Amino acid sequence: MTTTSTVSNLGSAQGANPLKGLLAYGQSAWMDYIRRDLLTSGELQRLIHDDGLRGMTSNPAIFEKAIATSQDYADILTSAEAKKMDAKGIYEKIAIRDVQAACDIFKPVYLESKRRDGYVSLEVSPELANDAAGTLEEARRLWKEVARENVMIKVPATPEGIPVIRQLLEDGLNINITLLFAQSAYEQVAEAYISALEARAKKGEDLSHIASVASFFVSRIDTLIDGIIDEKLAAEKDESRRAVLSSIHGKIAIANAKLTYKKYQELFSGPRWQALSAKGAQTQRLLWASTSTKNPKYRDVIYVEELIGADTVDTIPPATFDAFRAHGKLRNSLTENVADAQQTMDHLEKSGISMKDATHKLLVDGVKIFHEAFVKLLDATGKSAGVHA
Repeated sequence: MTTTSTVSNLGSAQGANPLKGLLAYGQSAWMDYIRRDLLTSGELQRLIHDDGLRGMTSNPAIFEKAIATSQDYADILTSAEAKKMDAKGIYEKIAIRDVQAACDIFKPVYLESKRRDGYVSLEVSPELANDAAGTLEEARRLWKEVARENVMIKVPATPEGIPVIRQLLEDGLNINITLLFAQSAYEQVAEAYISALEARAKKGEDLSHIASVASFFVSRIDTLIDGIIDEKLAAEKDESRRAVLSSIHGKIAIANAKLTYKKYQELFSGPRWQALSAKGAQTQRLLWASTSTKNPKYRDVIYVEELIGADTVDTIPPATFDAFRAHGKLRNSLTENVADAQQTMDHLEKSGISMKDATHKLLVDGVKIFHEAFVKLLDATGKSAGVHA
């Protein structure tokens, strides 16, 4: 990951900045990164001004790196108060302070965009991914403790999480739904949002201040599916079947995202949505997550360039952010070749590869990865503070 010393050079490229250009296509660039010195040095403000940055997301792995590799948090870690807290309590104190500071810096973006952008996301503990009651309690607590109208609480789209997401939205919280891989799961999340707003409208409650994004993961899909395709190619002798397999290599993630965006356009139109829109509701945008390129054979900005479209967000890690500024190409790519995207998914199924099985595995693995990162985070926090995790 890019360090803040690299981040400080952002915006220095000559000529038109592709990052700023995304907004002309209706897409908001958010950064998948947070660190104390980014907030206190003025660098985040420069990113907003020079690169058109519109928001920020965080996760346990990001905080773990920030805590373990810097002295930014020494004031909290070495405080007398920290000696009386456990590692999770110390981490939350660190995270809440950073998120509050970032929310304050993004507040002008939030106001200028009429509450469309300017959000900073904070995740509920991954330990609670399959615990509905625990997730509900912690999300409400973090919302109150951050106490910023432009914070988003991140909740994973597990089977246990979706009804919690529905309730939190009805309560009036801003929610970033994470770990979405399957179109079917996305449809459940969109339904949760729409039905939550309908419940609020029925009670005469305000809809205009509620914001939500559906974080749809991209590159992890290709990493898994490409590996399965490679195994099949190694065993397949039939040339026609080999040709079909080769034709879909590296194309599933983008095809899946394009078809999900098509579903978004369908869900957030028509009489049902228009009734909510008339009451001030804003759409729950798709947010492209996991947009760094994992395969060195692919263009380093492929998951940004191929998913540009109206009413979307792309949360971009720093290295990909740098790369897109340097050589990103802008076009309205998200609505291109949608029929081809469907054909790609059809070829996948005909090749004996189950997208349903793949996305289920990715969700389970995603929860596990986030949990492992959280354990590592608490260990790093505990060691730095001299307390037990």
